[in-house]
Amino acid sequence: MRLFEQIGIDAGYVILGLAVFQLILLILFVVLFIQHKKMKNNYNSFMQGQDGKSLEESILNKFSEIDTLAEKNRNLSTGLEKNEASLQCSFQKIGLVKYDAFKEMGGKLSFSLCLLDNNDNGFLITSMHSTREGCYTYAKEIIKGESYVVLAEEERKALEQAKARAGSEELD
Repeated sequence: MRLFEQIGIDAGYVILGLAVFQLILLILFVVLFIQHKKMKNNYNSFMQGQDGKSLEESILNKFSEIDTLAEKNRNLSTGLEKNEASLQCSFQKIGLVKYDAFKEMGGKLSFSLCLLDNNDNGFLITSMHSTREGCYTYAKEIIKGESYVVLAEEERKALEQAKARAGSEELD
C-alpha cells in the first residue's frame, strides 16, 4: 500500500479496477465455456457411433465412388461422341411425293422417295407404276443436295422436301 501512497494513487481505485478486470475475465470465461460446450456437442453428434478409423474408411469410400462416377461419365461422353458422329452419316431427312405417273385410273401408286443424311448426301428412289406395263424403279445418287442426273418434277419436289427438313441439331 505504501507504493500506491508514494505514487499518489488511492488503493481503493486499484482494488476496484482489479475487481472490474476480474469480472470481465469471468464473463469471457463463461462465453468460452459455452462455445466449448457447443463445439463438443457438435463433435459428439458428428462422431456418434464412429471411431476415427471407420470415419476415414467412410470418407475413402466416398472418394472411390466419386472416382467411379467420373470414369462412368467419361465413358458416357465418349460413347455419346461416337453416336453423334455416326448419326451424322445416317438418313435424317426424308421427302416423299406420291403421284399418278401415267394419268390412269389406278390412282397415285407411283412415288419418289428421297433419303438424305445431315450433309444432304443420299439417294432418290422413283417407282413408276402402270396397270398395263408394270412397275419401273430408278435410283439416283444425291451429293451435297444435288443430282448429277436430270430429275423429273416429282423427284425435284421430293428432294426439296428432304432438304427442307431439319437434321439432328449439333450438340455443343
